[in-house]
Amino acid sequence: MAERLLEVDGLQVSFLTEDGIVKAVDGVSFTLDRGEVLAIVGESGSGKSVTVMTLMGLTRSPNARISGSAKLGGRELVNAPERELERVRGAEIAIAFQDPISSLSPVRRVGDQIVEQIRAHEKVPKQQALDRAVELMERVGIPNARQRAQAFPHEFSGGMRQRAMIAMALSLSPSVLIADEPTTALDVTIQAQILREVKQLSEKSESGVIFVTHDLGVVADIADRVLVMYGGRVVESGTLDEIFYDPQHPYTWGLLGSVARMDRDRPRRLPAIPGLPPSLVNPPQGCHFRPRCPHAFDKCVEVPPLEARVAEAPAHLDRCWLEVSEKRELRSVGGHIGLFDRTVAA
Repeated sequence: MAERLLEVDGLQVSFLTEDGIVKAVDGVSFTLDRGEVLAIVGESGSGKSVTVMTLMGLTRSPNARISGSAKLGGRELVNAPERELERVRGAEIAIAFQDPISSLSPVRRVGDQIVEQIRAHEKVPKQQALDRAVELMERVGIPNARQRAQAFPHEFSGGMRQRAMIAMALSLSPSVLIADEPTTALDVTIQAQILREVKQLSEKSESGVIFVTHDLGVVADIADRVLVMYGGRVVESGTLDEIFYDPQHPYTWGLLGSVARMDRDRPRRLPAIPGLPPSLVNPPQGCHFRPRCPHAFDKCVEVPPLEARVAEAPAHLDRCWLEVSEKRELRSVGGHIGLFDRTVAA
């Protein structure tokens, strides 16, 4: 049995706004084991980033309401004192944010910011910490790393800033690394290098990785398990093969169908899921995906439970009222793309 690093159970996060209560995360549960890469996927506004930021204590504010449980190595994070979270952040659980320009101080040199994180948790000389920072910057593909460590963030390109953030997140070899869209600003060559670095971290140090993304191509390269979120809820979870080869939720079909395939004929136009993500101030009754789903029926006005429905895969969970046999028949007839857009060639 793999060692369990993180256990999230019934996490709920709401924000009080002028328009009403926004339920950004609605009862999310998942686990992360040592050496495992868990990908959390979904459109913007599905609750991915709020979920992982809450684990770090970064959504705490007077207008936030947080409940549920998130245990890191058996230690509760949701209601942990801020002083304890300061000891945990960076050392035991680290995050690489999507937008590095807002995460790096514009008035401090990049190398100094990495050094600061190292020395905040370890009693090492400044030069030793700087040497480690330079080594990390080299590992993530920053050229002339020792010289670049003396530069300010505005002197880096967007991709280089992102790599610097990843180097900072890796600086203390955390047991859990959260990567929130870390390869968005990178070209494909550097993206592959970063993914390889993250995968090696997971394998060599047996760290657990939570990879937040909307790019299913990245998911296919790096993930062991996949969590699909929509409207603040988990709508499907399973192993990589289960999600890619036997997806059970219509929203997952739409995500997979919207990816261009090299092994199929070129479509007449890019496929897309119709409609827009729901407002989380006034979400749809029952299944949140119901207004956009071409297969919705009367029972969908009730909230479907997240449970196992595939007999041969008890750990494959989904939140859909359709029977497994119906889903497989629909997919075999229409394909992932055709299920949503009959005008697009399958």
